Amino acid sequence: MITSLFPTCYRSPLVVGLLSILWPCDFARACTNIIVGRNASADGSVMLTYSVDGIGIGNLHVIAGREAPDPDVEDAVEADWKGPTYRVVGYLNEHQLAIAETTWDGRPELKAKEGLSYSRLMFLALRRCQTARAAIEEIDRLTRTFGYSSTGETLCVADKNEAWIMDIIGKGPDEKGAVWVAARVPDDSITVSANMGRITTFPMDDPDNWLFSRDVVEFAVRKGFHDPRSGKPFSFRDAYHPDINSYYVRACASRVWSVYRRAAPARNFSDDFFRGVENAEDYPLFIKPDKKLSLHNVMQLMRDHFEGTPYDMTKGIDAGPFGSPYRYRDLTWEVDKKQFGWERPISTQQASCVWLAQCRSWLPDAIGGVFWFAPDDAYTSCFAPFYCGIDAVPKPYGNGKLDQFSWDSAWWACSLVANYAYDRWSRVFPDIHAVQRATENKFLTLQSSVEETALRLAKTDKAAATAFLTDYSNSCGQTVFQNWKDLAGQILVKHNDGWLKNPGEAPRGVGYPEPWRRRVVKERGADYSIGTGK
Repeated sequence: MITSLFPTCYRSPLVVGLLSILWPCDFARACTNIIVGRNASADGSVMLTYSVDGIGIGNLHVIAGREAPDPDVEDAVEADWKGPTYRVVGYLNEHQLAIAETTWDGRPELKAKEGLSYSRLMFLALRRCQTARAAIEEIDRLTRTFGYSSTGETLCVADKNEAWIMDIIGKGPDEKGAVWVAARVPDDSITVSANMGRITTFPMDDPDNWLFSRDVVEFAVRKGFHDPRSGKPFSFRDAYHPDINSYYVRACASRVWSVYRRAAPARNFSDDFFRGVENAEDYPLFIKPDKKLSLHNVMQLMRDHFEGTPYDMTKGIDAGPFGSPYRYRDLTWEVDKKQFGWERPISTQQASCVWLAQCRSWLPDAIGGVFWFAPDDAYTSCFAPFYCGIDAVPKPYGNGKLDQFSWDSAWWACSLVANYAYDRWSRVFPDIHAVQRATENKFLTLQSSVEETALRLAKTDKAAATAFLTDYSNSCGQTVFQNWKDLAGQILVKHNDGWLKNPGEAPRGVGYPEPWRRRVVKERGADYSIGTGK
């Protein structure tokens, strides 16, 4: 669990914990991030998303800050810090700093056993830093001081004014530290990361927009990862993540393509690169969306099964009779010594949770930062707002256990609804979507008036504003929790045993869609034919 990655002092009674996730080994098919620059968003927000995909449970907690260091701390990394630590709600701190990640592995020889993991680096930066630049600098300092033990990562770092995308990898078991490069996302642009190194070539004379470790090129040359005599410009991905097989590209770059095609349809992005066409052009690191993206637009970008494309996962025999867009693990398989692989969309049943950090410079931090959190898969769940100024979250959002079902857990309520839908998608998802749409629309509609009230309170009584935002955020979480508990029961009753039971109507059988019946007739019609003998 991720909480085990942090020192005991963070698991004291004062600290509730973090998102409780068992991180996946199958990195090539996990986690997706979207960054939206402030001038690419409809309201001026900087936005960052994170689908936390893995075998685990998505619990949400608040971690209290401290004005001064703990004098009794025994952990060397904690003792190294002499400043204050900040409150964290999920992965958004009280200064509107948010950090997300995706794993891309990279060169296996650069994995070290000792040092800080990427997840602890993220947490330490959230606890210590107020801005994205400061977070990058602190991550660099920590890796140089204590080492880096994870594989290749893309870290997405956003604050209320700007956002950065950072590719980082270690130096192997014999050298302490990490090599990395970070790019500032243009204010009018978006970027996507999905388990594949995103940064290739970059300028080395633009510190306003590009940062990198002091030896990022020298280390690659020394290790034989880059030959300066080749005449080719240095590429971070080519040096540190060179061996990318065709399925890896399909499973990762397809998600970048799918966000870009939806955010900028006028550009008609080709599918050639992720389908493995030789010499196809990779997708740009940044693009300008056709129109500025609203908060709701970005939520919807995190809900995607390639609908409306040739790779629509609700179509074909693999979708079953009811058009299910979900494919169970493993994603690759073999038949007659030939390799095959399912599509890997942004939305997956393996999502422990999905979140969207909304950061706004024109509001006080406690009000401007909102951590929109959806337990389980966002496609079948619901985003609820949790302001970064709150001091507690609803109990159902923090008490789930992966090995024990509980009606008192928001994650289990959302997961139960999702599992009811997977194999009966076309029948059941419309019921989920109706509740999801109504609930999120309510939260989005109320947002401005809630914040006006919080601003009035904050002018005279900050404690009252904190209490108000905490109560409101908790009420939103409780609403999702209760709605999804009710929805689970309603779905079970309505679709029980293959019947369709609407209020005031007699139950009726739903049968199977016509295209599916025709496929059955084609493959086994002789077995099921009536009145024609054996």
